[in-house]
Amino acid sequence: MDTDKPKADKPKNEGEGNRTADAQYRRGVADHVKNHDVQGDAARAREAVDGPEGEELRKAEEAGKSHAKGEDPQLKR
Repeated sequence: MDTDKPKADKPKNEGEGNRTADAQYRRGVADHVKNHDVQGDAARAREAVDGPEGEELRKAEEAGKSHAKGEDPQLKR
């Protein structure tokens, strides 16, 4: 049995800076922007936050944050 050959079903570990995942993500974002009404989605989200369901949405956000390890320091820039 040859143990030097990598298994075909095991994906290659690209480590930090995974180019394959980056390319897939960028294609997905580009596809979403091309095929969806992003400005309309943003307007509807803004209306929801500013409207009657805003309080419920803020509570849900706080509940989600309570499970997080910490706030992303990049958000405070």
